[in-house]
Amino acid sequence: MDFDPHNHVVKLCLQGMAFEGQGKPAEAVRVFLQAWDEATNDFERYLAAFYVTRLQANATDKLQWAETTLQLALKVNSLAVNGVFPALYYNIAKCYEDLGDLENAQKNYELAQSSKNTVSDTGPFYHGTRADLKVGDLLTAGFGSNYQHELVMNHIYFTALVNGAGLAAALAKGDGAERVYIVEPTGSFENDPNVTDKKFPGNPTRSYRTQAPLKIVGEITEWVKQTPEQIRQWREKLAANKGEIIN
Repeated sequence: MDFDPHNHVVKLCLQGMAFEGQGKPAEAVRVFLQAWDEATNDFERYLAAFYVTRLQANATDKLQWAETTLQLALKVNSLAVNGVFPALYYNIAKCYEDLGDLENAQKNYELAQSSKNTVSDTGPFYHGTRADLKVGDLLTAGFGSNYQHELVMNHIYFTALVNGAGLAAALAKGDGAERVYIVEPTGSFENDPNVTDKKFPGNPTRSYRTQAPLKIVGEITEWVKQTPEQIRQWREKLAANKGEIIN
């Protein structure tokens, strides 16, 4: 199941997060519960439950919602949710600790640690750019960021979602045509910490990074392209984002 930012439940969760940011927790809970009530599948229910969990007032209610979220994530069994398990187990452990159940707290802290940095995604993987390259070429780190031009990147980034790579190509520097290459990592890679657990739980955009080169093995010519207005809005969001890039 691919992450869809236009999904109804995703939009409700974004609305709830906006209320959180405005210091309106009651409105946020109302919208998150609406998302839960209107969810139509396990992934949507998992997403809504995650946000309902963190606004519960007491440890007992929070534990119930946290365990519901975990069970839904396990049922989804999707690469879109695999990155969330460390946070889920940690939240459950903290609830048990607050309730004085130190045995279950320790068990879940250990599960959180053992599931950390485990990436099981096998692709295929894509990289979006405006560079004119060919099969066999290597993409390497050490170039300027598309989003903070003065920053030299220590990693090369890629994704398992072709439309995400297409968006990256549209936002990339340069005047060349938008290109989406099929790539193979030549070394180990990790979840992109700039997106993992930042807005949505885990790594639903299946975004990764590596210090090893990416080898181009093919090219994709069809993906869902953003409209000029959508690209303009993305550029405005990026320009307004003052957060530090984890490099």
